[in-house]
Amino acid sequence: MAQINLGLVSNVINVVLLILLFIVGRHYANVGSIMYLIPYGTFVLLGSHLYHWIFTNDALSTRVLGGAVGISLYYLGISLFICADIGVDPFSGFMLTLRDQLHWSLRKTKICFDLVLIMIGFLLGGKVGAITLVTVATTGPAIQFLSIRLAKFLNFASETEGES
Repeated sequence: MAQINLGLVSNVINVVLLILLFIVGRHYANVGSIMYLIPYGTFVLLGSHLYHWIFTNDALSTRVLGGAVGISLYYLGISLFICADIGVDPFSGFMLTLRDQLHWSLRKTKICFDLVLIMIGFLLGGKVGAITLVTVATTGPAIQFLSIRLAKFLNFASETEGES
């Protein structure tokens, strides 16, 4: 069986979603959304290859550490994109558009959005593991928490630069 180029598949899906996002949630599609697409597939492909090199065994502790590092970087990246307000990745753009339309909290919207995506992925033959479930339960609250703090910190940093 031929190996799927996860980076290429990710880029194709994101380009299609970005086009749809321009239609349904134009506010969230911006220069940052396009900047996001340029390195995304490369980093997905690189990360999928490096994971096995960095985490050399399949022990539970190694998988938990790898998952914790991965989802922490994921939380931070999405939070920074949201704070910068220069556009977000297509998945986050759809989630934020839903939040705006439903008048829900970011936390609730992200959890529901991720649950729907996981069900779709599972129905298409994907696997659902412990890290997937942890990510669904914690991404919304973590992004909401980090976005608020990063926005305050970044705003504070830009204000103090003008005072020097």
